[in-house]
Amino acid sequence: MGRMSEELPDYAERVLEAAERIPPGRVMTYGDVAQWLGEGGPRQVGRVMALYGGAVPWWRVVRADGRPLPGSERRALERYRTEGTPLRETPAGEPRLAMRRARWDGSDERGGGDEAHI
Repeated sequence: MGRMSEELPDYAERVLEAAERIPPGRVMTYGDVAQWLGEGGPRQVGRVMALYGGAVPWWRVVRADGRPLPGSERRALERYRTEGTPLRETPAGEPRLAMRRARWDGSDERGGGDEAHI
C-alpha cells in the first residue's frame, strides 16, 4: 500500500488492505476480516481499525450485530445510504445494517476466487 506509513505494523497493514477491498455497499465484520486474513481475531481487527482505520473505508468493517459504530453512527449511516448498503429498521425504529444482504464474503468479484485472500 503506497500511502501507508513505513511504521505501520504488518498486521495493521493487512487489515487496512482488507478494508479497502470491501466493495461499496458491502460490509465485513471484524471477525470476517480476521478469518479472511487467517490470523488474529475480531478484537485485534477492531484495535487496528480504531488506531489506523481513518485512512480507509472504516464504515465497511462492522460489528456482527449490524449496529453502526458507536459515536460515528451518523457519519456511517450517511456512507451506507450513499453507497446503497442494505439497511433495516429495528422494532424500536433504529437503523441497522441488513447483515444477510450487506455482508461480503471476500470473494473476488472479478471471477478469480483464489485471489480473494490478502
